[in-house]
Amino acid sequence: MTSIRFILFSFCLCTAIFRANAQDEKNRLEILQADELLGAKGFDRLLHDVVMEHQNSLIYCDSAHFYGQENLAKLFGNVRIEDQDDPITVTSLYAEYDGDSQMARLRNNVVLVNEGTTLYTDYLDYDRGSGVANYFNSGMVKDSTNTLTSEKGVYETQIKKITFTDEVTLVNPDYTMKSNFLFYDTETKIAETEKLTNILSKDGTKLNAQRGSFYDTENKIFRFYDGDVESENSIIYGEILYYEENAQYYEARGNVSIYNKERNVEVFGEEGKYWEADQYSKVYGKALTQKYFESDTLFMIADTLITQDGEQPEEKFMLAYPNMRMLKSDLAGRADSMAYLYADSTVYLYSDPVLWNNKSQITADSINFIIANEEIDRALLIDNAFAITKDTVNNFNQIKGRKMTGYFLKGEMDKLDVEGNGESLYFALENDTTFKGLNQLLCGRIIMQFQEGAVRKISHSIKPEASFIPPHLIEEDQKQLKGFTWREDERPDRTLVDNWRMPAVRNKNRYSFFDEPDESLPLPDDDEIQKLIDN
Repeated sequence: MTSIRFILFSFCLCTAIFRANAQDEKNRLEILQADELLGAKGFDRLLHDVVMEHQNSLIYCDSAHFYGQENLAKLFGNVRIEDQDDPITVTSLYAEYDGDSQMARLRNNVVLVNEGTTLYTDYLDYDRGSGVANYFNSGMVKDSTNTLTSEKGVYETQIKKITFTDEVTLVNPDYTMKSNFLFYDTETKIAETEKLTNILSKDGTKLNAQRGSFYDTENKIFRFYDGDVESENSIIYGEILYYEENAQYYEARGNVSIYNKERNVEVFGEEGKYWEADQYSKVYGKALTQKYFESDTLFMIADTLITQDGEQPEEKFMLAYPNMRMLKSDLAGRADSMAYLYADSTVYLYSDPVLWNNKSQITADSINFIIANEEIDRALLIDNAFAITKDTVNNFNQIKGRKMTGYFLKGEMDKLDVEGNGESLYFALENDTTFKGLNQLLCGRIIMQFQEGAVRKISHSIKPEASFIPPHLIEEDQKQLKGFTWREDERPDRTLVDNWRMPAVRNKNRYSFFDEPDESLPLPDDDEIQKLIDN
């Protein structure tokens, strides 16, 4: 029984040794060709037209040192390693190849070619077993679309992925991208970055991301995280910013802002879309517009804001809806919807519009007003026009009619001209404090003139019906015209605007890799160093 066990143990041991030897033989470097073979201490010298084989790869070089016991070769001159199964070829001036680990360490003028992708460097460690090539001390990758450079890189050939780190630059005919960390898919030509990323287009457009990006270089599709795009005429921000070049389409989400440099207007919202070819944009989700004047700012809020630009003034407009509210230092207003035409600088308010100017309030079925020299210049009230002015002792002077035109001077109400079914109530004061009585007037046309916000003069024509009521005879219902409503509590203020949307604070002078100087100081050569030492 003991003999049988010994025989079985011996058989298993021999089988294991045979398999191990067979495996060792498979991993051994083999010499296929050399013009000369010279023995040396610890290694063999292979000279001229050297060809070696390891597994499924052929290795070519001018000469080699072969360490048979270590299964290692040092390769000199015109080194080339060709994989017979995979389409990968590596060349260099010098290399070390370890047959046990399948690691090739290539130096000087290294070129790795994998189908349509070529890697250039001077320092490359290539693990043939895993298919991972690791370069350091700068390298360059080229394919049919892009050229990428960086200080370090890892090329995973089996999954067609390259990881670039430190001073990464991607260049193609349309864009130059810079980052410190970039993943590149050699098959899809998609680049993904982490953290700060800057892109400069051939036309000067700047695309930036603070938290990484996605760039489909063949289909020209971009996605930026905490990104912005700056062109000649505009700057667009968004926590997520999407751009499709072929469709000339932008989409932004999260604390969006679009700034028009030409008009000095900035629009904020939760989401925004922009069609570049049509110069048409839509921002929605608690949208806010800020029109910057030299010494003032016009604020406008609504759920949705639409702007249309064009070559001709008549093509340009802005829409705001629903529940539009606006605010300026000398003006406030609200309506369900608003339209602004750039051709004549006219603002159109629709559906229950109200305008407030200092102590005046005007309402109508629709209101149009013109802004000139940064201030309201003229307002047209159409159908059911009603104007109310509060005097120094809180009386309400009133005027109404079918159609009314308000004229403003330096932001103050200067004149109201009523046409059709005119009615007015005017509380006469002496020295702005003493109430003298109530003037009532019915007339086809009434003109009320103001001075420093107070009624100065009333003119009338077309069969006027006028009356004056002394203070002690005034009835309560005579103090208001039919339709009177003082809506001061609806007047927008800065608190309302800030509660609606507070624009995200962004550093407008963000750092860019393109701000770094392209030139570097040259290092002194050995002769220059020696001269300095001698001196």
